[in-house]
Amino acid sequence: MALVTVKPTHIDIAIANEIADRTNPKLEETAEALTWGADEHLLLAFAAAGWLYARNRPDGERRAANHILAVSLVTAILPHILKSTFDQVRPDRLTVRGHRRGVPYSGRPRDAFPSGHAVHMGALASAAGLLPTARRRLVRSIAIGLSLTRIALLAHWASDVVAGFTLGIVIERMMRPWTLTRTPADRRAPS
Repeated sequence: MALVTVKPTHIDIAIANEIADRTNPKLEETAEALTWGADEHLLLAFAAAGWLYARNRPDGERRAANHILAVSLVTAILPHILKSTFDQVRPDRLTVRGHRRGVPYSGRPRDAFPSGHAVHMGALASAAGLLPTARRRLVRSIAIGLSLTRIALLAHWASDVVAGFTLGIVIERMMRPWTLTRTPADRRAPS
């Protein structure tokens, strides 16, 4: 049973209404396909594969892979805990005209806050700060775009996505001291 009810803001409602009025099946199908890029199962699989690959790589790459896997695990678990605490109806459950225009039904009806996809993407965008400038910009652009698909699908209110993205950034930054810091043993070991 949820402890806190979260109401959408007036801006959330206005954005959702605009999407419901202006979307079409083709746009919704595209957003539905793209949103898989931020799915926790897919991201965990990639993080695990990267972690396995990095086992025989230099120390810095191993630490980065450890960090990405740890952050991916936390951002996969935390939204589920939060969704059991917060109760908010998804915007796709409150529109009739949107469904006539191609908006699909998503997830559990009362699990809108926060957007788990956006939590993952916020963490990814934050971790991209470890990359060179061009790659960092690309990863951050993709993360923002994938997060926006959740709004386009009316799976989440805009504030759910902003809150989730921000939470992902905070999680990634909080984990850096534990996952990216070199230990004395790391400093002695050859890279």
